[in-house]
Amino acid sequence: MIGRLNHVAIVVPDLDAAAALYRDTLGAKVSAPQPLEDHGVTTVFVDLGNTRIELLHPLGDDSPIGRFLERHPDGGMHHVCYEVDDILAARDQLQAQGGRVLGDGEPRTGAHGKPVLFLHPKDFCGTLVEIEQV
Repeated sequence: MIGRLNHVAIVVPDLDAAAALYRDTLGAKVSAPQPLEDHGVTTVFVDLGNTRIELLHPLGDDSPIGRFLERHPDGGMHHVCYEVDDILAARDQLQAQGGRVLGDGEPRTGAHGKPVLFLHPKDFCGTLVEIEQV
């Protein structure tokens, strides 16, 4: 069902400093910040050639990422994202096998303009999993 690893998301307390670290210290190609109001985050993507790192920072007071930073003030890994060919078929198969989809179960548009869903971390070894239709 799952394809390649699309990205690993890391919550950061200072988006500019984190982007500079990846760009200037590690020599990576870093995107411009992109606010995603529907998700309550601002993202920066670090292109690694074979995959990406997504740097996440809260956007607004109600951001779920803000709550993450309250518990982890230095930031940390937030989720992994895997690609799927058909997000609705993947959702239905996961739910048939007891997997829990977060939210209302309907895909939302993600940072790449493609449908995404998040899967409950208790069902995936303690890791929040995002699936993205490619």
